[in-house]
Amino acid sequence: MITRIAVVLTYFIVIVLIGLMARTSWKSSPDNYFLADRKLGTVLLLGTMVATNFSAFTFFGASGAGYRDGYAFFPIMGFGTGFMALSFWVLGRKIRHLGRRHNAITPAELVSAMYGSPVLSLLFALVMIAFTIPYLALQPMAAGYALEELLGLPYLWGCSIVTAIIVLYTLCGGMKAVVWTDLFQGTFMAVLLLVALGTVASYHGGFINANREVMASNPQLFSRPGGAGTYTIGIWFSYILLWFLCDPMFPQLFQRFLSAKNERAISRTMLLYPLICTVIFFLPVSMGVLGHLSFPGLTDAQSDRIVPMMLNAISGDFMASLVVAAALAALMSTMDSQLLTLSSIFSRDILPLFGKRTRHSSLAGHGFVVVLAAAGLLLAFKPPSTILQLATQTFSGLAVLFPTVLFGLYFKRVFSLPAILSIICGEFTLFIFHMRWLSTTMVLPVIWVMLVAFSIYLLTHLVMAGHSGALTIRTPAWLRNTHFYLMAGIFVMAMDFWNWGKTLPTFIGIPAWIWYFVGLSALLTLAMFHLVRSKPLISPRCPDDHTPNLPDMPAKNRRAN
Repeated sequence: MITRIAVVLTYFIVIVLIGLMARTSWKSSPDNYFLADRKLGTVLLLGTMVATNFSAFTFFGASGAGYRDGYAFFPIMGFGTGFMALSFWVLGRKIRHLGRRHNAITPAELVSAMYGSPVLSLLFALVMIAFTIPYLALQPMAAGYALEELLGLPYLWGCSIVTAIIVLYTLCGGMKAVVWTDLFQGTFMAVLLLVALGTVASYHGGFINANREVMASNPQLFSRPGGAGTYTIGIWFSYILLWFLCDPMFPQLFQRFLSAKNERAISRTMLLYPLICTVIFFLPVSMGVLGHLSFPGLTDAQSDRIVPMMLNAISGDFMASLVVAAALAALMSTMDSQLLTLSSIFSRDILPLFGKRTRHSSLAGHGFVVVLAAAGLLLAFKPPSTILQLATQTFSGLAVLFPTVLFGLYFKRVFSLPAILSIICGEFTLFIFHMRWLSTTMVLPVIWVMLVAFSIYLLTHLVMAGHSGALTIRTPAWLRNTHFYLMAGIFVMAMDFWNWGKTLPTFIGIPAWIWYFVGLSALLTLAMFHLVRSKPLISPRCPDDHTPNLPDMPAKNRRAN
């Protein structure tokens, strides 16, 4: 037990020291505290993007889904999250370009700059807050699981300790501390996940032999629709589309686009992202599958703890502690980013509504870091049945914001009413499904929700544009690029219904259909590489041909900035 405490304590000390080394002044500018002066190059941007997106959901949720559903969950995350990198090109570059042009710090400020509507900006901010705080709660919840399994620490104590440490270095360092700790924690997590899988596989006679043993007793874990029969072709399509729509709307990822040094850093991050997603997500899903050899018959909620349970049982104290520290790295690198981004939204988009002038100072943001951490901690006290269920609901709510951002960036002329109605109707549709007033089994509710959100926006926009005599539609340059359609074809190829129910043949203990998705990820990277080479990057002096005629920021915002 002393070894376990020493390893975890050492890890916490290292993280706090990195955060303190990157500290900023308490009276630093918002650009410095929230965006690290907009100077994140490729290495730092990629590191923080990866670490921020790979959260407790990656370590605990993905391994739990692997235990329940088998390898069917891997392409949904490995390929699906990697495909989301295309949004770095479609949205990320223009978000950065327009963010600099209008000096936007938060996502809602950029929306205000695009549409010139305080009402829409407030609605956008409130939706981001409402659906990110529950996701924020997943992080201390997973920390409680991990420390309870490793140290026997009461669940609530584990939640509270990890939250306090995150708050400490986030308060001291802002975005700079978050980015540098993210880089360390993301690398640490990836290495230890690989070591953990090797440890588990070695204990059961090697990776190939361990998979054969599981296949003999649970063949359903090696084919679609998976162990619980969850992943029909409609659900499969729903999840992959959900990641593409919701991930860039995570406020912590959205703000990373604003922090990028240049478009080249965003493009390089996009190119490396599919490869990293493929490797990283394979590791926890595989450990979830192999967990049946050590702990068969776990319930849904118990399965989310399978990784610390296995390492606790089959490895020494030192290795078990390191792997749990890697799990903490995954959740801490997401929670710190969520706290920082949400605090910027509260201090710059919400607090000024009450007559508080906070745009020239980051002091208010420090206070909101503490308040939001406490809110996430309170929600973690009563966890849901599985991490995946809560994540799917919160992700769907954020996806509703996608049409507002996409059309705001690319339409020649925009109106605030279509965006407002799109968000309200989309979220109301999600609420109807959540209350079970409507049900769907063939696809996830998010498909119907997004159909409503897109349709309402486009119909309202067409009516208003036609009435004002400004019904002009210009095709974005990327829609005229053949490589974009190649990537659309890759997305269609991911709906490989012909492989449903197939387990054999296998290679290195893994079904051939899994290798098919590894090949698709490689093909996606190649297509994105040619897309980047075929289209010049945006520059402030020479904006691309689809930059919309955006309204100026409202006078109040322009003066404040």
